[in-house]
Amino acid sequence: MRSLDLLTTRKLVKGLTKNTKPTISNISHNLNTTRQTINSYIDKLRNDKIINHHTISINPSPNQDHVIMEIKTNPQEPHLVKNLLNLPQLKMLDGIFGEFSLIALFIFESQKEFTKTLSKVDSIMSESYFKKYQFIETIKTYKINGIDLSKIELKDYKLDEMDLAILEILQSKQKYKILSTYDITRLLEKLYSIEITQPTTYNRIKRMEESGIILNYTIQFCPRKLGFNGKFIIRIKPKNPSSYNELALELVEMKEITHLYRIGEQFGLFGIVRTKEIRDYAHFIELLYKTGEIEDTFTNFVLDERLPFTNFKI
Repeated sequence: MRSLDLLTTRKLVKGLTKNTKPTISNISHNLNTTRQTINSYIDKLRNDKIINHHTISINPSPNQDHVIMEIKTNPQEPHLVKNLLNLPQLKMLDGIFGEFSLIALFIFESQKEFTKTLSKVDSIMSESYFKKYQFIETIKTYKINGIDLSKIELKDYKLDEMDLAILEILQSKQKYKILSTYDITRLLEKLYSIEITQPTTYNRIKRMEESGIILNYTIQFCPRKLGFNGKFIIRIKPKNPSSYNELALELVEMKEITHLYRIGEQFGLFGIVRTKEIRDYAHFIELLYKTGEIEDTFTNFVLDERLPFTNFKI
């Protein structure tokens, strides 16, 4: 089949990112083509390693802890990267310029999981030459995967073990097929020994959607193959320390910022920025300072992404 142009590829990825479960029928209608053609497109994009598996975005509050890690290594220690990549809680690992050579993002479901993973990280880093690394805990999350959390109404809903199992299946077990509630019900029994009916599975998922816990359904993709060639880590210090929240709520409106956190440091806002071209970052910084509320910024340029697939709203 003919190769897909960049615009069509982006439209297809957008079609696979929805607040509710996407369907091939809707995507084919929006792109004015057949379902068979859409399925062929998806297969080709997957073969070309442009897209990977289906997943969801989960509201981190109060369900998850996002923790940043900075690591100093040297090129003679590839085994450290390999061992870190084996940790399932690791969601981002980038090579950067600066005092530290790697920056990572971990997501934990509980304090117990954090403590257990921290012990594994300590063991991995004990073999490093520099033995220099540090964790930065996030105090508040304003934006993840391009989703402005201030616009999400998070209802009071306490997750139980069944909900957590469903979320794990939707986030990590879908692979190359959008799972039906029948599929999820079967996996609950097979993987977690949880026996429930398909309507119960459906109702659980619906409640988590309506409660603001499931933020969207999406697909993992390779940003650079979709034309996003620049990735930057930015830390921001406002002129007025009491205005962190107000400033953050302004910054989440900038489409280039895909993630934004409040951290407990002098540069108290931590963001991940995506641009189509590296040179576009200069324009982004110019717009940032035009707000008149920024005292200083500190930027790390991402040299390479060790986890090639991610997702954010494009």
